[in-house]
Amino acid sequence: MKNLLLAAALLAGSIPFAATAQSVFDGTWKTDIKTIDYPAKPVVYEIKGGMYECKSCAFKAVVKADGKDQKIDGNPYADTMAVKIVDEFHVDVTSKKAGKVVSQSKFAISTDKNSMQREFTSNSSNNAEVVKGTTSYARVAYDKNGTNQLSGSWRAQKAEKISDNGLKVTYKSEAAMMNMTQPTGESYSAKTDGTDAPYKGDAGVTSVSVKVKKNVLEENYKRDGKAVSMAKMEVDATGKKARVDWINHLTKTNGNYMMVKQ
Repeated sequence: MKNLLLAAALLAGSIPFAATAQSVFDGTWKTDIKTIDYPAKPVVYEIKGGMYECKSCAFKAVVKADGKDQKIDGNPYADTMAVKIVDEFHVDVTSKKAGKVVSQSKFAISTDKNSMQREFTSNSSNNAEVVKGTTSYARVAYDKNGTNQLSGSWRAQKAEKISDNGLKVTYKSEAAMMNMTQPTGESYSAKTDGTDAPYKGDAGVTSVSVKVKKNVLEENYKRDGKAVSMAKMEVDATGKKARVDWINHLTKTNGNYMMVKQ
């Protein structure tokens, strides 16, 4: 997903099928990172007065940029955040839950101040397996009041690399049920009639509802009954490729990417 996803953006989604028939979704699918279409809406960071804030993030937090763990509230994935200003062009952000590192981002802004790379590691508080990757960004706007080059608006341009465990998802249909597993530990077993089912392995998602119609699988993710995100997977006529369109309701962003059956 999740991720952010990929971190987001990489939580790929899941008439019932006859018990003896294999669905077009069955098997392991891998995201083609070259096809990721990131949201047009930029991410917005602010560093000034010794404080850091991601203004566009789903879970808001304003913390001292002193490199020390600061308590944060309202984030199911983390309870502390540490922001280290390495220099004018480099910033490191580390989030933890119950003392365990759950995500790290190393921001590196170019000398011309117009592009940036974010090197990240991410795993939910429920999982031990870490997803690693690098994403490139282009600057949309400067923050004239900011005290670091990270301040301002940035639009994701390209996934430079993402570890395989963050790109793969496996589906298995059984009669009127769909089962999903991911290498990082997320899973569900849900009826395909749109009723809610438990979602396991993600601190920010507690349930999912699944609908299947021919070659289209739609998953709606919730946390404590509140909609979090949606993913719609449409398998093409070859049965080997699928397009995934997603919406993040918390950040009001959307995008898409292609998956290839392994």
